[in-house]
Amino acid sequence: MRVRAIPQPGEPVRRQRHRVHVRLHLAVVLVPVRRNHGGAKRIPRSSQSLIGSAVTTSSLAQLHSDGYVVLHDVLSTREVDLIRAEMGPLLRSAPFGRNDFEGLRSQRVYALLAKAPSTAVLATHRHLAALLDQLLHPAYLLSAHIAINVHPGETAQMLHPDDGHCALPRPRQHLGVSAVWALDDFTSTNGATEILPGSHLWGDETPDESDPRIRRIEMRAGSVVVFLGTTYHRGGANVSGTTRLGITTQFCEPWIRPIETMTLAVPPAVAAQYPPRVQALLGYGLYPPFIGYVDGRDPRRLVQDQDAIP
Repeated sequence: MRVRAIPQPGEPVRRQRHRVHVRLHLAVVLVPVRRNHGGAKRIPRSSQSLIGSAVTTSSLAQLHSDGYVVLHDVLSTREVDLIRAEMGPLLRSAPFGRNDFEGLRSQRVYALLAKAPSTAVLATHRHLAALLDQLLHPAYLLSAHIAINVHPGETAQMLHPDDGHCALPRPRQHLGVSAVWALDDFTSTNGATEILPGSHLWGDETPDESDPRIRRIEMRAGSVVVFLGTTYHRGGANVSGTTRLGITTQFCEPWIRPIETMTLAVPPAVAAQYPPRVQALLGYGLYPPFIGYVDGRDPRRLVQDQDAIP
């Protein structure tokens, strides 16, 4: 299988007009060695349990070739039930969308980590992190974390890439990765996410909304579809009689401005209640050498024990 080469974390992104290929051998997993600020070698902790996993390797291969991959049944029933229970009161008061893109028959709940702590597992899940660690710089950020409840009668979104706001010529390296988590079964009729395979490799092509290659992602509750920021996709039409709840969790390179200003959406007093990994995803941390400082100091001092932080 030939797949598009993606620079390893920490390696400069090369923007080229011609396509570069590498051969990926599924029997071997090559784990990049990274260096921390002190120069010591380390392997990402979130990837350690999956080193040598054919599942991770084949998932990365599909992301390279098709622009997306589905990870089935990665959440437990208990995790799904806990998130749904926490979302219930929020959805009872959530308004419908303000335009066709948000969805005039869809409810959206933003700033989820300030309202539904149980959803933090979606931003840090080990199976997702194992992919992100290979696709983005180690200091990647949470760009959006939104619950979307699609009601009957909702129409399909327009096809779009999630890093399209980064107005750089295509074809190019992806600048983000997105995950859509199913909290209800995603079916052929209730508004499942739809993806145009291979579109992450496009240049300036304009997608055809009726392209026969569009794939509807049907998956059980507790599953997740992961796709590159350059992949064209959309929320599907809901022609069923029931709602469809999902959460989109989007990540971006640390030098890209996140879609949602997470340090305001989840202020220090709230972020302090989360583990350091979640805090870092929210932006309470530095991108080397010192990008993101607050008053000249590490922003972790706002959410962690100041005596333990230089």
